[in-house]
Amino acid sequence: MGTGATTIIPPQGPLKGRVAPPGSKSITNRALLLAGLAAGTSRLTGALKSDDTRYMAQALRDMGVAVDEPDDTTFVVHGTGRLNAPAQPLFLGNAGTATRFLTAAVAAAVDGTMVVDGDAHMRKRPIAPLVAALKTLGIAINAPTGCPPVTVRGHAGGYAGGRVEIDGGLSSQYVSALLMMGALGREPTDVVLTGADIGAKGYVDLTTAAMAAFGARVTHPSDTVWTVAATGYQAADFAVEPDASAATYLWAAEALTGGAIDLGTPADAFTQPDARAYDFIRLFPHLPAVIDGSQMQDAIPTLAVLAAFNTTPVRFTGITNLRVKECDRVAALATELSRIRPGLAVEEGDDLAVASDPGLAGQSLPTRIETYADHRIAMSFALAGLKIRDITILDPGCVAKTYPGYWKALAGLGVELKDEV
Repeated sequence: MGTGATTIIPPQGPLKGRVAPPGSKSITNRALLLAGLAAGTSRLTGALKSDDTRYMAQALRDMGVAVDEPDDTTFVVHGTGRLNAPAQPLFLGNAGTATRFLTAAVAAAVDGTMVVDGDAHMRKRPIAPLVAALKTLGIAINAPTGCPPVTVRGHAGGYAGGRVEIDGGLSSQYVSALLMMGALGREPTDVVLTGADIGAKGYVDLTTAAMAAFGARVTHPSDTVWTVAATGYQAADFAVEPDASAATYLWAAEALTGGAIDLGTPADAFTQPDARAYDFIRLFPHLPAVIDGSQMQDAIPTLAVLAAFNTTPVRFTGITNLRVKECDRVAALATELSRIRPGLAVEEGDDLAVASDPGLAGQSLPTRIETYADHRIAMSFALAGLKIRDITILDPGCVAKTYPGYWKALAGLGVELKDEV
């Protein structure tokens, strides 16, 4: 897909077939970093190859780690147990995981001053809470705008450990970043939440599971405290599970068309938080009146578009964090759903209220969907095109951030796509 536009032709019948979703972005980027911090050779299989993971892999290469890619789903990482200061700023595009995780890791694994940076979108995404937390550990770090670029003066082996407090309400990635850095200390590190709220706590569980696979020891003595032993990391072979966020589009496509799509992995086998969306998708067209999205944030665009065809209105709550993703997804969802039909969705505070109209199905409603360079907006609104004629997705290539094969997957299920150059 180019940077032009793609119009989805609604299929005439149920979508049936088998689609293997790509590997989890969240798990791949965790495993890449941990393998890069370990001494020895690690083999990551089932991994995602996308914009976000390529930024992480290239950052590791820029810091002296050899990363081989023998096939489309494997990374072989040859770590030395330390990272070298790169000659240039690390450029991480709009990859939030890579940016947050590396900001903390380089402070304890690199000797020298370096800059962690991203594209224009990443430079609007907050990182101040993580920077403030790192400063309390004695790390010299600065982010004048509260967003990237971040300047870090690292000291390999110089991070002592100790207690660090973090507000995880804005992003669980801050907590994960501190946890992964914690294993590099000279003494144990206690990571303590300053509030009970944490954005998608399930992603922290993914972090600690990946850390354990690479030899780290993390205990969780209370809801707000994690203790990380000063173990460092050991090379490991690691299998990445399929991406649950990607799976939500396929589960929704199945529900919308009455189809049968085999993903090769049952919904209850996923450990990622977004897999919780399946419990709602299977209720369609009788979604509940209120859906709390706090613990499955990346699945909300999928559910919001699905809700447009529900029999009754749906309100999405707990989604404030969607405002600081690749775009303001609350605003984008309201704007683009209402582009299809005025008033179809509205922002109410930080909630999203979807009016729902099963009668949309089968209509011709020529609409050009702005995607805001956001892969999830593009992929979720393609679902609307399965039921409504003349839905066109602008900048379809933005799906390369996490699911480069998305359009090919839809075509493989029999969905006809018409491209504009």
